[in-house]
Amino acid sequence: MTVLDRKVVLAPMAGGPSTVNLATAVTAAGGFAFLAGAYVTPDRLRDDIVLLRSAVGGAAFGVNLFAPNPYEPGSAARVLEYATRLQPLADKAGIPLGDPVHDDDSFDAKIEVLIAERPAAVSFAFAWPPADVVDRLRAAGIEVWVTVNDASETGWADELGVDGLVAQGWEAGGHRGGPVDSGHHQAPTRLLLQSIRAVTTLPVVATGGVADPTHLAGLLAAGAHAVACGTAFLRADEAGTAEVHRHELTHRPDTVVTRAFTGRSARALVTSWTEVFTEVAPAAYPQVHHLTAPLRAHGKVTGQPDLVHLWAGTGHRATREGPASEIVEHLSSRL
Repeated sequence: MTVLDRKVVLAPMAGGPSTVNLATAVTAAGGFAFLAGAYVTPDRLRDDIVLLRSAVGGAAFGVNLFAPNPYEPGSAARVLEYATRLQPLADKAGIPLGDPVHDDDSFDAKIEVLIAERPAAVSFAFAWPPADVVDRLRAAGIEVWVTVNDASETGWADELGVDGLVAQGWEAGGHRGGPVDSGHHQAPTRLLLQSIRAVTTLPVVATGGVADPTHLAGLLAAGAHAVACGTAFLRADEAGTAEVHRHELTHRPDTVVTRAFTGRSARALVTSWTEVFTEVAPAAYPQVHHLTAPLRAHGKVTGQPDLVHLWAGTGHRATREGPASEIVEHLSSRL
């Protein structure tokens, strides 16, 4: 058994869309919510957990962290070259590029917050959490879930002794969350789910491109323990999604997987930025993330979609406006 006992899961959406209000509303409507712990300070993470716990009473919820990626010394020159390519865009906007530093997003400090605050579950993306971290979390009564994009990664997860897997299919919006960012095309959600189910007995949350009740019910019928949706909630009233992002979700037809914004493969709406820079962006996260952050923030504030990382799964045209509770009800309507 697992604490994750609801069929509709709110996926974590770091960088703005994930809010305490959104997680509260999804929980109240019968879903299981993950807070995004990335890109916030440890103190902010603690505050968000405390606020959410107060809002949902005894209901279970989870927190997601990005596990740190090792620094590759050879990436510095590639990032510098990419900065040179981006400079005319920054000059036109009148915004300086950011400092392309490598950091771990205060990973150790956030682990201490989680052990102290004890959410029901913690999920990891981008890399495997260290074995001692997994052990400490589980010893504190916290379930540990890891994200995979390929069935071959399941064996590593079994060795870590985790409680469950998040199977993120190719259709998913935002970053590829698995430990190997090859940049290559990966399996779609349903096929990935079936492949993983064939090699492990761990519970599997399927995610990727799910924005309608038929798709969600089909993944459950195919063996998913639950289904996580992120893009489906981007237009929810309680989401912190930028207005320019909300608008473009229903006005741009196509998505692409690109490293252009952060140096890590992520699915976004097609814009002039993705068209010009996808082929030349280096694999260097989080350096590229920090390099482009000021320009992307400027695009959000000024409403310029071609300067914003418009994360979106392939089901983005089916997203709905309105209260998160209505979105949960819609997604659950075939269950």
